[in-house]
Amino acid sequence: MSPETLPEAVVAPTVSEPAKTDRAHSRARAARRRKIVVGTARALLLVAVLGLWEVLSRAEVIDPFNFSMPSKIWDQISTWVMHGTALGSLGEQIWYTLHEALLGWVIGVIAGVVFGIALGRIAFLADVLGPYIKVLNSIPRIVLAPIFVIWFGLGPASKVASAVVLVFFPVFFNAFQGAREVDRNLVANARILGASDRRVTLQVVIPSATSWIFTSLHVSFGFALIGAIVGEYIGATKGIGLLVAQSQGTFNAAGVYAAMVILAVVALLAEGLLTFAESRIFRWKPSDSDR
Repeated sequence: MSPETLPEAVVAPTVSEPAKTDRAHSRARAARRRKIVVGTARALLLVAVLGLWEVLSRAEVIDPFNFSMPSKIWDQISTWVMHGTALGSLGEQIWYTLHEALLGWVIGVIAGVVFGIALGRIAFLADVLGPYIKVLNSIPRIVLAPIFVIWFGLGPASKVASAVVLVFFPVFFNAFQGAREVDRNLVANARILGASDRRVTLQVVIPSATSWIFTSLHVSFGFALIGAIVGEYIGATKGIGLLVAQSQGTFNAAGVYAAMVILAVVALLAEGLLTFAESRIFRWKPSDSDR
């Protein structure tokens, strides 16, 4: 029986190309509208929180000496930008902390990926080193910062070491899990085609674990900043962490909050760069508006 003789309800409907195009445009417009609504809601929430904070501080409902207020925080940031800090220019302090965090982040990421993939691929190595890694992971890593200052001094090395130990473990566990979650059929097919263990690792395992690794990168840079700041807070010659320590020592609450705002901006910029890099690498992944 040909389609012409079938009842009208039985013939499967076809969607024309203009209809598909209109549907795609509708989804794109809906996604743009949602972004605008979300961005507006975020801005309004921030304005409301800062406004309430300012009003309560000026009315002395909360102690302005301890909690400061947004206007004083802004004045402190403006002073640092225009006239510098007691330690030098603000840009120099930001770069000093950012340099330590970036170096610790890179070392921690490389070490975490290498060890994670290695232990994920080699069961014997995982069985031997697994208990030791669990013990090291159970240690509060922030308390290692004073030890690093004793070992490496007040220079950048102690801050880099603090950043490395904070970055290593989240990257390691994600890389390890990513290596374990590789599709076994892909590995088997690669071996059938004659791929060596090295080629299987480089061409199958690592690409499959990349999405797992990138997930850890988003949080690990924040950990790197924390490691650098804590190290500077304990003992340093420059950096945002030292600004925090000096502001606290002089009971300058606005200075403490101003340093926190600067760190938040740096972390958000780094997050934006990572998100952009991830979107370029994983172009094949559908976006939220395509789902």
